[in-house]
Amino acid sequence: MNIALAQLDYHIGNFDGNVQKMLDAATNAQAQGADLILFGELAVCGYPPRDFLEFDDFIRRAGEAVDQLREASENIAIVVGAPTRNPDPAGKDLYNSAYFLYGKKIVGVQHKTLLPTYDIFDEYRYFEPATSFKTIEFKGKRIALSVCEDIWNVGNENPLYTVCPLDEMMHEKPDFILNISASPFSYKQARTRIDTVKANVQRYGIPMFYANHVGAQTDLIFDGGSVVVSSDLNVFDEMPYFEENLRVYKLDEVVKGGVNNEQPKEKIKLIHDALLIGIRDYFRKLGFKKAILGLSGGIDSAVTAVLAARALGPDNVRCLLMPSQHSSEHSVEDARQLAETLGIQYDLIPIEPMYEAFVQGLKTQFWAQPQNVTEENIQARVRGTLLMAMSNKFGNILLNTSNKSEMAVGYGTLYGDLAGGLAVLADVYKTEIYELAQYLNDTVQLFPHGGGPIPQNSIEKPPSAELRPGQKDSDSLPPYEVLDPLLFQYIERRQGPRELVAMGFDEALVKRVLRMVNINEFKREQAAPALRVSEKAFGMGRRLPIVGKYLS
Repeated sequence: MNIALAQLDYHIGNFDGNVQKMLDAATNAQAQGADLILFGELAVCGYPPRDFLEFDDFIRRAGEAVDQLREASENIAIVVGAPTRNPDPAGKDLYNSAYFLYGKKIVGVQHKTLLPTYDIFDEYRYFEPATSFKTIEFKGKRIALSVCEDIWNVGNENPLYTVCPLDEMMHEKPDFILNISASPFSYKQARTRIDTVKANVQRYGIPMFYANHVGAQTDLIFDGGSVVVSSDLNVFDEMPYFEENLRVYKLDEVVKGGVNNEQPKEKIKLIHDALLIGIRDYFRKLGFKKAILGLSGGIDSAVTAVLAARALGPDNVRCLLMPSQHSSEHSVEDARQLAETLGIQYDLIPIEPMYEAFVQGLKTQFWAQPQNVTEENIQARVRGTLLMAMSNKFGNILLNTSNKSEMAVGYGTLYGDLAGGLAVLADVYKTEIYELAQYLNDTVQLFPHGGGPIPQNSIEKPPSAELRPGQKDSDSLPPYEVLDPLLFQYIERRQGPRELVAMGFDEALVKRVLRMVNINEFKREQAAPALRVSEKAFGMGRRLPIVGKYLS
C-alpha cells in the first residue's frame, strides 16, 4: 500500500478553494501510485473556524465539500477532516470528524474524542466528544484513525483527559495509525510533536502517519512538519516546515524502518520563517497586497521592514520616516539607508510642526501644567495618525512594530505606536529581536551591496523611543536582558511573585514589573492581532481580566 500525506495551506470558510486544493493533491497522489491520501483536521472548512460553526449554512457547505471529495474517491481513498452534525439532541450539535472515503462511499467516520480547551483551543465550546471507537479495514490492512489531540493522552498520562482513544482501538489489532491534525506553531512545538508521535508508536508498536496544516490563520501559524514514524521509533520522514508539500510513502518500507530523516529545529530560523508566512497569509487571505509601517532607525521597525519586504516583495512595502525634534540625525539616516537597501518606497515627514499645533491647541487647557508623558504620547499619536492616513488613502495595511517586551509592560502608546492591522513582532521578546536581526543580516542575500540589510548602528545603539531629549528605554524599564527572563517566567511559565523571588529575581523588581504587566491589559485588549510564535502569546491564548486586582 502507498500512502500520501498532503500538507496544505487551507483558508477558513473557503470551501471551494480548499476542496480544489485537495482534489488537485489527490489527482497528483494517484498519479504517483498512492492508494490513500491523508489531509488535515477540519480541512474542508479550515482551522480554527470558531463561531462560523454556529451557522447552519457553514455546516451544510462543509457537508457538500465532503460529498465532492467522496465523488473523487473512486480509485484513491481520501481521509479528511470536517465538522458533522450530532444526531443526538442531548449534547453539542457537532462532532469534529475524520472521514474515510473510498469508491465514492463513506467507508467510515471517526469523531474526535479529546477536545482541547486550553490556551488557544476552545473545542468543547462546539463539539461533542466521541464515545465509540472502531478501526477501518482497507486493502487487507486495518487502520486506527485519529484526530489531532486524540494522540496526546498516551496511556492516560495526560491529566486533562480520562480516556485514551487509541487504547480503545488496539483490541482490533490495527496495522498502522493515521492522524489528521491542525497543530499550531510555536518554536518548541515541532520537537514536542515528534516526541508525542514517537510515544504513541512506542506504546502500540505500529507506524504512524501524521498530516498537519501549514500556513497562517490571522494570528495562528501552522508549520506543517507532517511526519511518518516507523515502528522502530525512527522518523522515517518529516516534511518541510512552512510550505505546502505532498509525499507518497510505501507502507512496506515504513514498516521496515531503519531510516531517520528528521529536520533540524533552530529556534530563530523557525521564528523567522513563521513570521514570513504569517505576514504573507494575512495579506493574501484578506485580499491585501501592500503594507506600510513607520521606520524609525531602531531595531524593531528595521526587522519588521525586512520581514515585510521578504514576505510581500519590496514593491509592496512603503515606510514613513517621521522624525521629531528629539530624533537623532543617525536615526533618520539609518532608516533611509535601510529603505534604500531594501528597495522600498519611503517618505520623510517631520512631525514637529504638527506636534506644535497640538500643543498650541491645548495651551489653554494645559496652562500651568508641567510637560510629562502626555507630550511624548502626542508625538506617538501624530505618527499613528499619519500612518493611518496613508493607509486609508493608498490601501496599505499598517504593520505594527512593537515587540513582546514592550507589549507586556505597556511601553507603547494607544492610537500611536500601538496602531496597526497586524502586530508582526508582538510575540518576540526584545532580546530575541536582536537575534532575529543578526539572523537576517547573516542570511538575507537579496541585496546588491553584499552585506546584511539592517544597519549595524540600529543593532548597536541603545534602544530609545526618542520622545524626549536623551531618552533611553532603560530610563523607564529594567535592562532587557533582565526584564525578558522575568517576563518569560511570568507569562510563559505562569510563575507568581513568590516563585520568581525564589528563582533569584529581586523582590522589588518583581513587584514593579508584574504590576506594569497587569495594569496594561487594557492596551493589549485593543492591540492588533499578534503573530503567535511562542507557547503563550498575547491574544486569545492568554485571557486575563482588565480590572483584576491580583499582583497589582
